[in-house]
Amino acid sequence: MTPKKIFFTKGVGVHKDKLSSFEVALRNAGIQHCNLVYVSSIFPPKCKVISKAAGLKLLEPGEITYCVMARNETNEPNRLVSAAIGFAWPKDYSQYGYLSEHHAFGEKAVVSGEYAEDLAATMLATTLDIPFDPNQAWDERKQFYRASGHIFKTKHICQSAEGNKDGLWTTVLASAVFVMD
Repeated sequence: MTPKKIFFTKGVGVHKDKLSSFEVALRNAGIQHCNLVYVSSIFPPKCKVISKAAGLKLLEPGEITYCVMARNETNEPNRLVSAAIGFAWPKDYSQYGYLSEHHAFGEKAVVSGEYAEDLAATMLATTLDIPFDPNQAWDERKQFYRASGHIFKTKHICQSAEGNKDGLWTTVLASAVFVMD
């Protein structure tokens, strides 16, 4: 059972109850009607990235849906929360790639997103035996990875939000959702 398609989505939810805040975030992301099963970080070989709109059309209410999800929540007023998924896949489409999750407090979306992207690319680089300097800035390593000829592309999706000013639960999520054919 290997997924053939994947899409990325994100959402934010606010509610007085923590669980309901998560449900609102799932609704915002469009995946509230699925029974989500969290899996680890492997991007399957030959898996096609599709749009969120196309992916949502392929999901049926109640189905078991595998995903990699990053989630964070707070009920502290104005506290910045973020959740990001990073993605790196090799130039050789028949090999597997990596997905990573990152959840943070006090980070802007761009920072969390780039961190998650860096995590995924670094995991892939170590699998492909690409040497790297962990002390280099992400932008420098990104160029080095691409120049190696082995890593085809990296990207990320991130959702951030400030905690509700009245102390309601605020949940953010980002997810890579697998679609089975």
